[in-house]
Amino acid sequence: MYGAIIGDICGSIYEFINYKTDHPEQIDLLNPNGFFTDDSVLTFAVMDALLTDRDYRQKVYTWANKYPDSGYGGRFCSWFRSKNPEPYNSWGNGSAMRVCPVGWAFETVEETLAEAKRSAEITHNHPEGIKGAQATALAIFLARNGKSKDVIKKCIEDTFGYNLDRTLAGIRPSYKFNESCQETVPEAIIAFLESNDFSGAIQNAISLGGDADTLACISGGIAEAYYRGIPVKLIEFASRKLTNKMVELMVNFYARYYQ
Repeated sequence: MYGAIIGDICGSIYEFINYKTDHPEQIDLLNPNGFFTDDSVLTFAVMDALLTDRDYRQKVYTWANKYPDSGYGGRFCSWFRSKNPEPYNSWGNGSAMRVCPVGWAFETVEETLAEAKRSAEITHNHPEGIKGAQATALAIFLARNGKSKDVIKKCIEDTFGYNLDRTLAGIRPSYKFNESCQETVPEAIIAFLESNDFSGAIQNAISLGGDADTLACISGGIAEAYYRGIPVKLIEFASRKLTNKMVELMVNFYARYYQ
């Protein structure tokens, strides 16, 4: 789970400046100005649900209200401020940014896809919102089970119809800030596919510009499952940005699900 959280924190300072670079390896991931955003908060909510009763609706609602100023979108703000929140047919990338823990928690593709759908549809019950969450969770599931990048790419393309044949160099010039699943999840996966290590996946995602923290959150979540190695300095850096409760929850999640 550190993969997604680190991606969020490292990408946070780039979210609204449309930063682009053809040299992603030069991006400093240890910028002291980084901070956790809604991506991290809701990832912790999903972790919490998986460790307890799988009540995604209640956990997401509770965590959002505990951290109400974390940069949520307008419609989601209305959702967690409501006394009886209902799905609002969103195709936004919020469903994908929080789903990383689901990719670790189940033993079959079918369970992973079903649970990703459940985690998404409490808010994002539009087909694209569900698809984005499922694609992210499936990529993590395949990566943690030792599948190659070629297998991951083909499976995601065949299952969801995303075009993963594009390159970062081809995407970057015209890419703009976009909060949809359909223009965030494929790009985040490509950032992972073009990487050589965990840090490179996050740097690739940030280098596209756009919704940098969410791109890096998704790419970092997949990269952790694939590379199984996160630099200690990045874990320490992220941990200093989190609350004790968040770190404790992460430790408990790893103890139960990390294999």
